[in-house]
Formats: sequence, structure tokens, C-alpha cells
Amino acid sequence: MKLPLRYPSLLAAILLSALAAQAQTEPIKFGKPDPKDLTAAPFVGDSAAAAVVLCDFGTTSFQYVNNSFKLVSERTTRIKILKKAGYDVATVTVPLFHRNGGDEKLSSLRGFTYNLVDGKVVKSKLETANTFVEERDKNWRVRKFTLPDVREGSVIEHGYTVISDFTFNLQDWSFQREIPTRWSEFRATIPEYFDYKMVLQGYQPLAVQQKTDNLAQFTITSGGGYSGGGFEVKREAGSSETITAHVNSYQWVMKDVPAFRDEPYMTTSDDYVARLNFQLAGERFPGEAYRNIAGTWDKINTELLIDDDFGAQLGRGSFLKDQLQGIPAKYPDLSARAAAVRQVVMAAVRYDGTNRYRTNGSFRKALDAHRGTAADVNLLLIAALRTAGVPAHPLLLSTRSHGRVNQQLPLLDRFNYVVALVPLAEGQDLLVDATEPLLPCGVLPERCLNQTGRLIMSKPEDARWVNLAPTQRFVHYQQVSMALDTQGGLTGKVHEEHGGYSGVDARQELSQLGEKKYFAQLGSQHTGWTLPKIAVVDRDAVDKPLTVNYEFAQPADDNTTAGTIYLSPLRDFASEQNPFRHDDRQFPVDFGALQDVTTMITLTLPAGYELAETPKPAVVDLPDGGGRYLYSVAAVTPGVVQLTSRLSLRKTMYVAEEYANLREFYRLMLQKQGEKLVIKKKA
Repeated sequence: MKLPLRYPSLLAAILLSALAAQAQTEPIKFGKPDPKDLTAAPFVGDSAAAAVVLCDFGTTSFQYVNNSFKLVSERTTRIKILKKAGYDVATVTVPLFHRNGGDEKLSSLRGFTYNLVDGKVVKSKLETANTFVEERDKNWRVRKFTLPDVREGSVIEHGYTVISDFTFNLQDWSFQREIPTRWSEFRATIPEYFDYKMVLQGYQPLAVQQKTDNLAQFTITSGGGYSGGGFEVKREAGSSETITAHVNSYQWVMKDVPAFRDEPYMTTSDDYVARLNFQLAGERFPGEAYRNIAGTWDKINTELLIDDDFGAQLGRGSFLKDQLQGIPAKYPDLSARAAAVRQVVMAAVRYDGTNRYRTNGSFRKALDAHRGTAADVNLLLIAALRTAGVPAHPLLLSTRSHGRVNQQLPLLDRFNYVVALVPLAEGQDLLVDATEPLLPCGVLPERCLNQTGRLIMSKPEDARWVNLAPTQRFVHYQQVSMALDTQGGLTGKVHEEHGGYSGVDARQELSQLGEKKYFAQLGSQHTGWTLPKIAVVDRDAVDKPLTVNYEFAQPADDNTTAGTIYLSPLRDFASEQNPFRHDDRQFPVDFGALQDVTTMITLTLPAGYELAETPKPAVVDLPDGGGRYLYSVAAVTPGVVQLTSRLSLRKTMYVAEEYANLREFYRLMLQKQGEKLVIKKKA
């Protein structure tokens, strides 16, 4: 980043370091681990952890070198290894950005592993020659290294410096990891010329948060002079001078941070881990007006439309011109026409599993290979829709594994996916994706169900946020008829329907496994069952539920006494474990789609037997209409019993404050599903 003070023949660096910040005590001294940490005593309370971060300390400051500002970031980390499962943390990757001749370079890399052997500390040094560089894409590479001689009980530490040409790339700081952290601290010293947005996310409290305003010195040694930008500098060759500027010094600390715990029904951990995010918002140099650096959504919209790998691709539907002939006349309805165009695109290019919102150039490569990224497929879809006379616009989104988009921070790199939006009558939107042939037109893949997307329009003022709420539910329906013999054996038939997103999941599993393995897996879900007859219906009709019909036989077990049979018929058709195992949860439960799971069982008792007592029905409701579970058992005719179990979740997301109720809801549901029927021989 250039400063308006452009001194010719600049010979010395200008270090912007606040004196007050320099005076602060550092929480860690590299090369001097606490001897107690090499013993087991301080870690008796960490029996569940594979490793513990003892201290993670980072700083970022600015240098003015060769007429340009640079970011200087230093980091020192010390970790205790408790179990073999913690060995992975001894491998470290450092991301490094490069673009248009600018670079980020890692220097001063150092590391040690400390082991206590026969009461003595043995120190193993990291050999920097054993590190290597991995190219991730055209702008990112990682420097990777592994600490040596790691074993259970080791203490490892490493330190390094990254010097960056990019002031916009002040790196985020994560306070939380998959292992506990005793102390995590980050300090930043930022000169008054730079304005950063700072966003703290997560659910852990800060132990220290300080900001001080100090004066820093610019020491310049050069010849010649400069005037302009509000300054006038004249001096003899080789002379030096000192200029002062205000800097803001920040300190953030978290201590005793618990390990981040992955939970069922969540997006990526990046959405919830305790972290400090930075974005360069603007610059204000001496004598100049404030310059807005932060992107705006309008600016992003405009830039994308002229991007060779995005907007420029949208007029290239001629690649499929021959295949699109006749479609407009055959399908006057826009929804039907969009579905027909989608079929053409899916026949031409299959999704290769790579998520991008930009192509890698032309559609030709993807068409020739019949494979492409999400951008190749869906930007080609938009171009083809327009060629067929369907108004279609790109809709940017971030997949669930990539993380949420913050509407307050206009950052293009928060997106990694694009789909087509077709405006319909009465303000309705048809969202079209051509990456999943197992989905009907107008239904987004589950990976895309991530709250909101950004519509890109030819006029930026027409761009808007679009709700990604799914148009279909997760629907699983089972209708079972079974007959019980006097020994407790069962025979019967099952009619099973997978609708909506359940249908997608079932079809994907069927496609991946093949029918033989799919049927074998279905049988293995029921202990002791044999499936003599099984059939799949509507496998290719993706707009209909996938239906599986099968017969089964289950021999009697030891749970039968003379004249009395104990039976839990719902257990074979429902989960036995509560997915919400922990007492608390600090972030939302995100199902993606509404859930509707129904099982109806008609049980025929053996002749001369009856239901000794009828279990009580149950209606379990979540607060504020968030969901309902219904359970009932009834004798419909003599010798025939009907059980009904229905789960209906009416929200796709439940916030952390609703977790306790949701967990109890599932507990009560599973309790009812596990209740035994007591069937006795009539007296």
C-alpha cells in the first residue's frame, strides 16, 4: 500500500510500533517451556482431550519499506500432546497469498519438541529443510511443516513471521480449536491511515479487550525531498528525520477456551468458532479525503458482470444452440421451459463436485470433458436459459460447508457457488440448479440450503438478497403390516416412501451402492431379518417419492416367555439414539429443511392372544409451534393393533435457547417409540 509521502531513494524502513505496545509483557517466551508442563499433573482434568494449547500468541504491526506499507505478523504457539489422537496438531499449515506480483513470505520459522526422558528434558529441533510448499490455487499456497519426535506427553512449540504486501489481508485470529486452549492472545498495532472493520464471532467471552492510542515514529533516511499531500519535506542527501503518527494498539485475550465440538445438524464450524475477523474498510492519508476501500454489494455486482469468468460467460449460450432448438415453442410456460433447458445442460455437462462461482475460462473445456464445476454447469445453464428466451440471473450463495454470508460485510470470497434465478409471475422466484440430476427442477441441493443468496443484476440497484428457504421438506413415510406368531417371530410387508430431500438422499445412496448392496444394507438395519422380496418404484421419476416395497421375516428371540410376548415394533423403524447427546449447545440446530417422519404399523396378533394393556397415547409439542410428535396405539379390530408415530418439525432452524426443549422433545419421542407392547395369551 503506497503512502502519499513518496520519498526517492528511500534507504530505511519505517517501523510503526506503538511504544506502549512494546512495553507489554508477552505471554510466552519461545524456547522456555514451563517444566511442569512436561509432567502429567497439570492435565488430569483434560482426560477427554487429545492435546491442549498452552499458549497461542500473535501480533500484527506495520512496516513502511521501499515506499510501501507491509503487514508483519508474528505467531508463537505451544501445545501439550496428551494422546496419539493429538499428533495431528504437530503438523502446521500457514496460508500465504500472492497476486499481481505481490506476495506473502514466511520467515524466521523455528520449532522444538520437548520430551521428558529419564527425568531430563530432551529437545528436538524442527529442521526447516523438511518443510514444503503446497500450491492450492492461483492465489494461495501453504507452507507446511511437522514438528519432530512427537509422542504422548510431548510439548511442542513453533514460531514464525509472515510479511505481507497486502494491507487488506490482515489475517483473522481464531481463539478456539478442536482442542482446549489455556491462553489465546492477539495484538494489533494499526496506524491512523488504515480503518479496519473488526468483527468478533462465537460464543466465548473475552478475558481482556483493550485499545490504546499512541504515537509512533517514522524514521526516514534518504536524500532529496518531497512536497504534497499536506507535507513539505526538504533535507540534505543522507539526512534523516522523524515524523510521528497516531496508531491504535489493540489487545484481545481469551483464556480457558473449551474445545469446539462438532454437533449434528450444523453448518461448518467456521460459522461458530470463536474468532476475530478483519476487513479493510478505508484509508485516510495526510492531506487526502477518506477513501472507501471496503467493497459494496453494488461494486461487487458491477465487477462480476464484466468478469471474464462470470458475467462475460452469460452470453455464450450458443454452445448449446442446436440442442435448444424447438424448446421455446414446445414449452410456452416458463417453469416447464426452464426444466427442459436444465435437462439439456445436465445431459451436456455433469457436476464434478467442485464448488465455484467463476468458470476457469470458456465452457468449451467442460463441454468437451462432459464434466465441470458448479460454476461451469450453472453459468452455462443461465446462458442456455437466456438463449431459450427464459429471463435468468445468477444468484451467488455459500454452501453449508463453506459458511454463512454476513450481509453487513461485502466480501466476494464468502461465496463459493452460483445458481440460476428465474423470476415468475406475482413476484415468485424459481431457483434452478443443474448439478443434481436426482433433484426436480426448482429444488436446490441440500448443500445450498444456507439461509440467503445475493442476486446479481444488470442494474446494481435491482440486485437483492434472496431467501434460500427450501421448497420441499424431508419426508419419510413407512406403512408396515406385520403378523406375530406364538413364538414371537414376525413376518410382514413394508411400503416405504422417501419424498423431498429424503428422496434425494435415498436415490444418491441407491446410485452409489447399486441395488444389491442397497438391499443388503437395508436388511442389516433390522437385526436378524431376512428380506425375501424387495422392489424399488419410481427410481428415475425424481419429481415423485422413491418407493421401496419389501417383505421380511424375523425369527423369534429369547424375549418370549410362555404365553407372554414383549414387542417393540417401532424400534425397527426408528432411531434408538438421541442425536442431541450433550446437555447444552451454544449455536443453532440447522436441519436445512422441514422434517416429516411417519411410521404406521398394523400388527396382527396370534390367535388366542390379546394386548394386555394399551400404552398411553402421547402428544409432545415444542414451544411456539416449533414441532409436534404424535404417538398412539389402538386395537382397530379384535386381534389387530395399529401403532402410529409421527414427527413433524415446523422450523428449519432452532436457536441455542431452544436446544434444551428440542433435546427433551427427542428424548420423549424415543421413549415412546421404545415402549414395549405386552401381548398375552387370553385366559
